[in-house]
Amino acid sequence: MPIFKHEGDQLTNLKAVPFAKERDLQRLIEKNLLEVLEMHFLATEYPTTKGRIDTLAVDFNGFPVIIEYKLDENESIITQALSYLHWLKEQKVEFFEMLVIKKLGKEVAGKLKIDWKNPRIICIAKNYNKFDIDAVEMISIQLELFKYHYHENGILSIEPVNTRKQTKAQKETIKETDISHDPVTIDGHLTKAQPIIQQLFKELRTRILKIDEDIIEKTTSANIIYRLSKNFVELQLNKQRIRILLRPINYGDPLHKVEKVPDTHRWTLDRRIYVENFDDIDYVMKLIKQSYEDVV
Repeated sequence: MPIFKHEGDQLTNLKAVPFAKERDLQRLIEKNLLEVLEMHFLATEYPTTKGRIDTLAVDFNGFPVIIEYKLDENESIITQALSYLHWLKEQKVEFFEMLVIKKLGKEVAGKLKIDWKNPRIICIAKNYNKFDIDAVEMISIQLELFKYHYHENGILSIEPVNTRKQTKAQKETIKETDISHDPVTIDGHLTKAQPIIQQLFKELRTRILKIDEDIIEKTTSANIIYRLSKNFVELQLNKQRIRILLRPINYGDPLHKVEKVPDTHRWTLDRRIYVENFDDIDYVMKLIKQSYEDVV
């Protein structure tokens, strides 16, 4: 992927340069994990019975995260990461909670509700072969592939390759019957809302997923999350309305509907709007797209 520097009317192609060692890439990402992937760094080269996890982290939704790096596309990054995930799932959530407290402190840890059922694997490599990408699409777990590009003048870009595209079941229209009451499923969230709010959510959901085929939809007990490499919108269904959380940017918001969430909440997505009827949707989608553009 060519990167150009713009000076006046001239574009200069910046040359790609290699990292000398895999560890150089790893250290750079670890030191900037909040900025690059919006995660809290927990440990580097974490020892397990399967080997050492390159980077262990937790994201802002409380999902445990395993990150693996490779400079050479021929190395087995995916099978290695899956092996570490198998080890992680054999541990108890209390082990991870204590690690979070030790590394981040009680105050930060207290605001993270660890979601032990939804660990994430992130692989960062220079390239992937076709078989790796095809294999990941067949896996039901959340395994995200990113390519890195490093150029002269210290320019680093990280490009999502698959970002765990939605399964066929996730992209199908939500049925009106046979609704599950599991709070961490889409249907579970729908049980909290009146029929009109359910219809509003379905319309919003359809429009959000149409923005970009690589958008990930993820649910927690509190929110329904939409993200690429970072979250850009979270929805919370209530009986009478939908609360929408957006990224902390300046919005083109002529109707002044966007509210600032109090700093005491310490939320990453700290801009808030509400949807109560279908007349709101067109306006709200313009704001959601602005939030999306902040993570592209």
